[in-house]
Amino acid sequence: MSKYLPDRMADPEFDLLSPMLTEHEHGWSASFQGLTLRTALQPIFSISHKRVVGYEALIRAFDNDNSSVLPLHLFQLPTSEPENVLLDRLCRYLHVKNYSALDDQINWLFLNISPKVVANGRQCDSFFGKLLRQTGLPPHRIVVEIVEQPTDDSQQLRDTVAYYQQLGCLTAIDDFGAGHSNFERVWNLSPDIVKLDRTLLTRATADKKARQILNGIASLLHQSGCLVLLEGVETKDQAMIAIDAGVDFVQGFYFSRPSIELQEMTTVGTNLEQLLTDYKSRSRVQLDPTQQITDFFSSYFQSAVNKLRFGNNLEQSCVELLGHHSVSRCYLIDASGVQVEKTLISRSIANTLDPRFRPLENTVSADWYRQQYLKQALAQPDHIHVTRPYLSIAGAHMCVTLSLAYYQQGALRVLCCDVLAQ
Repeated sequence: MSKYLPDRMADPEFDLLSPMLTEHEHGWSASFQGLTLRTALQPIFSISHKRVVGYEALIRAFDNDNSSVLPLHLFQLPTSEPENVLLDRLCRYLHVKNYSALDDQINWLFLNISPKVVANGRQCDSFFGKLLRQTGLPPHRIVVEIVEQPTDDSQQLRDTVAYYQQLGCLTAIDDFGAGHSNFERVWNLSPDIVKLDRTLLTRATADKKARQILNGIASLLHQSGCLVLLEGVETKDQAMIAIDAGVDFVQGFYFSRPSIELQEMTTVGTNLEQLLTDYKSRSRVQLDPTQQITDFFSSYFQSAVNKLRFGNNLEQSCVELLGHHSVSRCYLIDASGVQVEKTLISRSIANTLDPRFRPLENTVSADWYRQQYLKQALAQPDHIHVTRPYLSIAGAHMCVTLSLAYYQQGALRVLCCDVLAQ
């Protein structure tokens, strides 16, 4: 018996579920309101390990003619809260029975929990511990997926998630990035895994800005202590986006479709080895765009700094820099991070300034010490540094900033130049 499981877990409904299950040669099925229910598994892959690390259990329903019934229609059949709970329990009972009979003795089983069951709390779901004890499936191999939906009792939701964690299960927030999901849920529930909704991936496929947001979300979730799973991967391009985003796990039709042939799922292969090889090759071929920017503007930048050292003013020194069509601004900062002169704005930008952001235009005496490009320049004088694209507070447009610290009459100055990010 697992040390995580309580000794006594009385649940009168548990005995009602057993007669609804039937064992066959290739596994278990269940009956519910005239339908036959079967377990389907979809593999979940670790990118770094290049192999399956778990399976999501999905319910498949069939009528008397063995025709498939949509899961949506199945879950519309219950007409009361007790029936909802019963169907949810029956599905999990079926999944756990099937999974515990497989040869796999290591990987996770991801189980979806009905939001209504979660909202009803610990007492309503006490049968789950008894089920694990009966089947012998260790709690640490279960990942309980909580679908993101609003709840009237956030404390009850936290208590319920804590209950699964106390059993020894892992917990996951499902469909993050869609509907009601947000970082507040992550902070409140402290899940082990966050599953990103496929809409984030769909947008990232078509929009580079959305791709940067996806990368940022994955990074923030890692910093909050969560592993990240990206679901809905359907193409090689999306698989590459997932790899580049830094997510831990992937799931989707590109790798493997769900199947009711459960034994076959435990031997499914993966093309992650080749994908990672392609990703590395692509990364080597494509030069770092920030390095390209540095190389291109190096001579312009060095010329401007030399003129400043010889006593020319900022405007005289930056004529060539500001003459380039992609340069928006040049400005000078002292060693304490304070801007020492008025920002020079290129003519092309001056004609397109958005009047809505006029309060941000005057940056004389602005303190930029918090900016990474300044810290890097001060740490390594006489080296050009360049940022990744970011939103400039001075003009509310996307840009990259080049910076170079130099000495002039014993004082350290930093020349900065904003280049529009195309």
